[in-house]
Amino acid sequence: MSLISRRSMLQASIGATGALSLSGLAAAMQQNTSPHGRPKLKITDIRTAYVTVHGPQLHVRIYTDQGLIGQGEATDAALGGAAIIAGFRRILIGQDPLNVEALWERIRTAGVFAGAQSGQYITALSGIEIALWDLVGKAVGLPVYQLLGGKVRDKVRIYCDSANHHPDDPLARQKLNEIEKMGFTAAKIDIDEARDPNRFDRVNWTANNAEIDRMVKEVAFVRETLGKGVELAVDMHGRYDATTGKRVAIELEPFRLLWLEEPVPAENIDVMRDIRQSTKTPICCGENLFLRHGFRELLEKRAADIIMPDIQKCGGLLEARKIADMAHTYYVPFAPHCVVSPIGTMASCHVCAAVPNFLVLEWHWIGHQQLWRDFVKEGEIIDKGFVTVTDRPGLGVEMNEEAARKSQMPGSKWFEA
Repeated sequence: MSLISRRSMLQASIGATGALSLSGLAAAMQQNTSPHGRPKLKITDIRTAYVTVHGPQLHVRIYTDQGLIGQGEATDAALGGAAIIAGFRRILIGQDPLNVEALWERIRTAGVFAGAQSGQYITALSGIEIALWDLVGKAVGLPVYQLLGGKVRDKVRIYCDSANHHPDDPLARQKLNEIEKMGFTAAKIDIDEARDPNRFDRVNWTANNAEIDRMVKEVAFVRETLGKGVELAVDMHGRYDATTGKRVAIELEPFRLLWLEEPVPAENIDVMRDIRQSTKTPICCGENLFLRHGFRELLEKRAADIIMPDIQKCGGLLEARKIADMAHTYYVPFAPHCVVSPIGTMASCHVCAAVPNFLVLEWHWIGHQQLWRDFVKEGEIIDKGFVTVTDRPGLGVEMNEEAARKSQMPGSKWFEA
């Protein structure tokens, strides 16, 4: 039976009993995923392209012998990822892309002596894994959230990461008000400042009184500018020491923040726990942790009130689901870090729609709104601060290549064989 015929039967099965009704879904899955009925795909090629908007992002495409293409995206530690992915080809070429977990585990364990615990290796693997799930969804005619266990919510709440927090900026109030008018119910600002004139030392990040006063002033300005219906999170980017982290967390208690993010680096869990225990301000961290293993001690030691894995580098969609499930056993909310294009953002939304303990997802393209709207063929995916998770097969969005190439990293290849 051809892939097209199988897809037609899937659609007919769903349509006959109602969109994704239980009986229709069961029949469709039986027809399309049983060993004798599901698509027989083989991976034929893997190609990559770099864009740079909020830092470097690596886009991944996995090609198959039946013309289906899966797309994924990785971020932050993405530089060098194209070369790492080229090394994955020997494991992936000729394989069935529907066996996502097996391929993911083979790649991870094959790199156990090559850094497959974190960093660039896992970031590259994340891009591959997301592309595989896109392929699976397209092959069986189902959205990725359905493959992750189904939806617990139709809409995914988004918060806007904004740089408009300086009281001396004449446009800051106007831009903050625009965020509120766009419908966002939460926003985030950064209060770490390498060029703060009050700093005494360019290397040591122990904040003095003047620096802390500046931080508090910025938070107060944003809090009084935004309406009460907009929650406020604050990021310190893991730059400061324990002394500063504790002081700032306590100083910001009156503002009832959504969270204070990474007041210290994430590698010392005991220090993060000490800061959490010293304050009423909720502490959030996790964007620089990798795999379930990176979150185990954080959760066991109750070192964070909220976790924020970056799904485009922590191991991918299913790994993020597993991390969220671990956090759920500790009653810890899941609020992923996300600075990527609409492709990676929608991928993250499929996970956020499928886990019970989801809180809010980041959006960091406020300074690139036209590119954001044009990046995928579907156009704008955020409506009044929420993303409605698409029911289209796979991730449900496709790159608008003409628009996306405007952000191509200079000197980099674009999905070349």
